[in-house]
Amino acid sequence: MMWFNIAKAQSFMPTQGTEIAKQVDNLYGFLLVTSLIACVLVIGGMIYFVWKYRRKSSNDKTAYISHNTALEFLWSFIPLVIFLGVFGWGWYIYHQMRAMPKNALEINVLGKQWAWEVEYKNGFKTVNEVVVPINQDVKILLTSSDVIHSFFVPSFRIKQDAVPGRYTALWFKADKLGEFHLFCTEYCGTSHSGMIGKLRVVSREDFDKYLEQGQEERFLPLGEKGKKLFAVKACASCHAVDSPATMVGPSLFQKFGHEEVMDDGSKIVFDENYIRESILEPNKHIVKGFPKGVMPTFQGQLNENELSALVEYIKNLK
Repeated sequence: MMWFNIAKAQSFMPTQGTEIAKQVDNLYGFLLVTSLIACVLVIGGMIYFVWKYRRKSSNDKTAYISHNTALEFLWSFIPLVIFLGVFGWGWYIYHQMRAMPKNALEINVLGKQWAWEVEYKNGFKTVNEVVVPINQDVKILLTSSDVIHSFFVPSFRIKQDAVPGRYTALWFKADKLGEFHLFCTEYCGTSHSGMIGKLRVVSREDFDKYLEQGQEERFLPLGEKGKKLFAVKACASCHAVDSPATMVGPSLFQKFGHEEVMDDGSKIVFDENYIRESILEPNKHIVKGFPKGVMPTFQGQLNENELSALVEYIKNLK
């Protein structure tokens, strides 16, 4: 056990949720203490010598001071040894963080404006919530559907960019039950600050029960499936569903059956075809007062059953 463990003072650092988090904090603590000691020695030494060798009168002459080879060697060699030690220590921790364990539980995470879409191997999907079992190696396979995002869990001391068109990955082994914050730390647009999720660490039994929800969803009514899909696809980050208030996009509350005024002055009835077209070709008709090109297309991302479920849910927002 390293003698630096800053995380015991919970007000100073986020809760440690993994063994690697403890190692990172130990290294950080060592750097903090050695930097403080170096600062005291250098600044304190400067102040001491300025005072000791100051001119006490106008007739004082600067003393002749020769060099000291042993002293000069030591003040160069000691920092070099410390630097090399810190470098080796840091490389060891980094190697542990990047060496993906075999047989880890893999979870796919898609970053998009402005949410995290999470999918497990059994097809169960959630949004802005990653649930994992305690004391289990977990590999997060990341990608993005639009711009660069960054998956960051402070309590685990892990961060990895999610890049469009390719996969990146990180891993962890949570050793503490609880709920931890999940952030995007790469500026990704208007609602970047709202791209917040949570990572829950549960027992193996609770994790198995959690995954069973994916099987139960097959029997949900069409509208309920649409509600779940609306959340998973992060539609709620741009469209209000319980009030007329506008967000990044227009509100969907009580819109079905009414006319919408487009940016070219034309009017379109908010019906099933309009909902479907807005999902698949969002830039074809833009509601007046809203910018073009903000909503991404879901062409190829939704099957017919999913489209029908979304349409049914939006129809019933009353």
